[in-house]
Amino acid sequence: MPSRFDLLVFDWDGTLMDSAGSIAGSLQAACQDLGHAVPSDRDARYVIGLGLHDALAHVLPGVPPSEYQRVVERYRHHFLLRDSGTNLFPGVREMVHDLRRDGHLLAVATGKSRRGLDRALEATGLMHFFDATRCADESRSKPDPAMLHWLLEHFGVRTERTLMIGDTTHDLAMADAAGVARVAIAHGAHEAHELVRYEPLACVTDCAELRAWLTENA
Repeated sequence: MPSRFDLLVFDWDGTLMDSAGSIAGSLQAACQDLGHAVPSDRDARYVIGLGLHDALAHVLPGVPPSEYQRVVERYRHHFLLRDSGTNLFPGVREMVHDLRRDGHLLAVATGKSRRGLDRALEATGLMHFFDATRCADESRSKPDPAMLHWLLEHFGVRTERTLMIGDTTHDLAMADAAGVARVAIAHGAHEAHELVRYEPLACVTDCAELRAWLTENA
C-alpha cells in the first residue's frame, strides 16, 4: 500500500527517550540550588519541549532573564548526573529501523540544544537513522512552527505528506500551526486528556501502539 506520509518528524524527550522525569527533576533541583521557588511536578513537566529560555520564563516568572544562565548551568549539572540512567522507550530502536526500511524520511524537532541532542543520538546509536534534526537553539521554540517549516523546506516535502509525533501540547500546537498532521503519545510529559484537545489523528499509549499505528496508517 502506498505510504500516506513521506516525512515523519519526532519529538525527542518524552517521545523517543524516557527523560521527562529527569528533565523535571533537574529543573526543580536547579531552582532549589539557587534559592528560587521550586516548580511543582506538573509545572516542571509542562515546560518540557520548550527551549530553555521559554521554559524558565514560564516556571520562574519573577526571576529576571539575567539570572537564567545560572539556572541553566545548574540544570545541566543535575541533568548530566541523571543522564546515564536515561534510556530510550522500549521498542524505539526497532520502530525507527522499520520506518527507515520502509522508505520514510525521519527527522527530529526538539526543545533540546544541538549539543544535548547530538550527545543523546550518539549515546543511543540512533544518529544514522535520522535524515535531519532541528533544535531549539537553532530556531524559535515550540509551539512556533519554525522548526517544522525548516524541515519541510529542507526536504522539499509538502505539509500534507508530513506527520509530527510528540508527547506534549507544544509538539501538537507546533504541528497545527504548520498545517501538519499529528499523532500524540501519552507516555511522556503531558497527559492524554491534554493532548487530544489538539485533534491528533491518534493518541497512543506507548511505542508498541505507535509502531502498530504507523505501520497501518503512515
